[in-house]
Amino acid sequence: MANSRAARLAPVVDMAEKAEKTAVQRLGYFQGQVRLAESKLGDLERFRGEYQQQWIERGAKGVSGQWLMGYQGFLNQLETAVGQQRQSLAWHQNNLDKAREGWQQAYARVEGLRKLVQRYIDEARALEDKVRERTRQLEEMTRTDPLTGLFNVRTLHESLTRAVRAAGVLPLAIRVC
Repeated sequence: MANSRAARLAPVVDMAEKAEKTAVQRLGYFQGQVRLAESKLGDLERFRGEYQQQWIERGAKGVSGQWLMGYQGFLNQLETAVGQQRQSLAWHQNNLDKAREGWQQAYARVEGLRKLVQRYIDEARALEDKVRERTRQLEEMTRTDPLTGLFNVRTLHESLTRAVRAAGVLPLAIRVC
């Protein structure tokens, strides 16, 4: 009975494992997106630092007003790009957090189902062991007298029949007093 319960749960466990696998793939995808967004943000910040270094070097030599306005405009665009990339990174990080939470739930579901199946299997084994032990006890009861614990007539008859067959002797009438 318990084995059949475990067998009936097999398709449910398979579906849960597939859902968990999908959640793992989704988690991996969003981890990649976060790494990519972090890399782009690092590139932008590095470029901004290099551009600011150019300003320091060029500013020491003197610059025109037109160059200064162009620099400020480009720096504003660069700051906007950095801000947008930070927003993108935050969005990807949020998606990663949601994907991680979804994977944790799927993993917990699979583990719960596996534990339930194992419990059903363990119950079935325990029941089978109990049935075997009870069968052994019943067989013992059919061979012995309940009051004395000695072999009964049936066991004696079976033992004599086996002995006669083993000896190859023709059956004779035997009287036991």
